[in-house]
Amino acid sequence: MARTGTVALQPIRLELADIALNADLSLPPEAHGLVVFAHGSGSSRHSSRNRAVAEVMQRARIATLLLDLLTEQEERIDVRTAELRFDIPLLADRVVATIDWVQTQPSLSPLRLGLFGASTGAAAALMAAASRPTIVGAVVSRGGRPDLAEAALDAVTAPTLLVVGGRDDVVINLNQQAFDRLRGPKALEIVPGATHLFAEPGALEEVARLATDWFVRHLTMRSEP
Repeated sequence: MARTGTVALQPIRLELADIALNADLSLPPEAHGLVVFAHGSGSSRHSSRNRAVAEVMQRARIATLLLDLLTEQEERIDVRTAELRFDIPLLADRVVATIDWVQTQPSLSPLRLGLFGASTGAAAALMAAASRPTIVGAVVSRGGRPDLAEAALDAVTAPTLLVVGGRDDVVINLNQQAFDRLRGPKALEIVPGATHLFAEPGALEEVARLATDWFVRHLTMRSEP
């Protein structure tokens, strides 16, 4: 078992209906929420950017599940063809299956659940939020393509934060259009001077702060029946 900061990182394998997906779970003591990370095009649970954001959440006592949306065989195919990373319905189905898996885990199911999506993973997260409206408590998109969620955007009621880099002009426009269609509580934050990957000094730290604040605000322990 590895450690990220002060929180143990546990590699796990999610046995879903017809596939198995790799993931890394970090569960802080007395966690008051769980965020599932839906990675973007060509990325995986090893994304250094998402791991950095996850560590900030963990320090705020939010559990994180960094998930590979493709199987190992699919990843090998996608490296050659880049076809699966843009199959948003497929990726969204994987996120939904993961949400359902979480509900079967005694240590995780009491936690209010959030979704963090990057790039194309943001569209998958939003489609999943529309599919599981009573379970998903909040969504954050980092440099995302929420427009790719298409009709599902109109059914998203979970509090949603869209974070975009100030120099990512095309994506800003797409996020503004998507923002207007969201039905629940929402916010659009533009990080000044940042490009799509938030590689500029301090940009990713600002994303982590905004996302963590959003999840802390909207994720709380569920009431016991």
